[in-house]
Amino acid sequence: MAQASNDSTTNEYFSALLSPAGWELLSTVDPSMVSTKDAAWALNEKLRKGGHDPAVVRAVVMQSELRFRARVKFGPFADTMIFTPAGLEQATRLAIAGMHARRFSEAGCRHVADLGCGIGADSIALASAELQVTAVERDEITAAAVTLNLMPFENATVVHGSAEDVDLTDMDGVWLDPARRTEASGTVKRIFDPEAFSPPLSFVEQLVDQGKDVGVKLGPGLPHDAIPETAESVWISDHGSVVEACLWFGRLARPNIKRAALVIDKDGAHELTSAESAEQGAHATVAELSNYLYEPDGAVIRSHLIAELLEKIGGHLLDEHIAYFTHDELISTPFAKAYKVLAVHDYNLKKLKSWVKTNAIGRLEIKKRGVDVTPEELRRILLAGSPKSAKNQATLVLARIGDSRVAIEVEPVRNP
Repeated sequence: MAQASNDSTTNEYFSALLSPAGWELLSTVDPSMVSTKDAAWALNEKLRKGGHDPAVVRAVVMQSELRFRARVKFGPFADTMIFTPAGLEQATRLAIAGMHARRFSEAGCRHVADLGCGIGADSIALASAELQVTAVERDEITAAAVTLNLMPFENATVVHGSAEDVDLTDMDGVWLDPARRTEASGTVKRIFDPEAFSPPLSFVEQLVDQGKDVGVKLGPGLPHDAIPETAESVWISDHGSVVEACLWFGRLARPNIKRAALVIDKDGAHELTSAESAEQGAHATVAELSNYLYEPDGAVIRSHLIAELLEKIGGHLLDEHIAYFTHDELISTPFAKAYKVLAVHDYNLKKLKSWVKTNAIGRLEIKKRGVDVTPEELRRILLAGSPKSAKNQATLVLARIGDSRVAIEVEPVRNP
């Protein structure tokens, strides 16, 4: 769900963009023409000198910049869509929206309400799956944008209104993307309390009680104790970035699965699941550092499935309070990144600076778990003792093991 954008500046922007002159000019601009700030500025100047209205030019260049950025989430489809800044930032990536839609289709849903649809990524995926879609958006400008984005689909309808006020009588499926941010004095802040979302998580549970099959997209920081017992929870990681947590209810929830980590990488989608809640799930053992150190994918960490992963591939935690684990062997898994352990250093600034200087390290990557330090600041301090001619690179993993803080020198390893 997009943040409210109904101010005079945004209205003027969209009025200019959707005017006949704006719409025609937008169709002539390839988003690649504004791939940098300098390129956007040059195009702005060129179009103004060409006699186009400054307000129209400004709106077209801004929309083209949004389309260029949107290619990451929407691929080539971005070049024909309409975006708002907040709508793009919060939109589901199109490939993941397709996975959401497949849930509804396979569950037998026929008519799905997309409550808080934003610029329409999930509505597009649902409509593409040949489901009847009612897309609901309370922000007027965003509702206008999603109306344009859904124009190719006769099976999609847009309603300008709030999620709580929509009549869901004829709809068997409901998808929600609650607003999880608030704006005050020009500052946008994230909301972490599920009952402060708009609509709140309790509204989702009311829909479930009414017999609706419900899916809800939430932030990956969702606390486990806020998850209803009737839900299946799935954390999704896309090429190393944890993008969302989804809760599924009714026919959308898979039998015998309570938690899942879905990891998407260049080789496809991989899933780790558990039939138990985080409180009831497996517990991992702790052992000393061995030949290889592993950093689990963020979705595995967020879903509290590290112990289940170790049951499958072996290995032990370094410490019960941190996510890193260790193994004697190099194991191929999409659920964790592997590092070969080269050495273990005391976490001592003087000794680490000496190590950097002695080894002519000019590039230093620092990762951390359970240590109260800012990697960027520590990197600056350590590299201050290295000569400009230093060309070697190294990786340090800072971790608390028991009562000790250590700096583990590692080398990234490709999965075999």
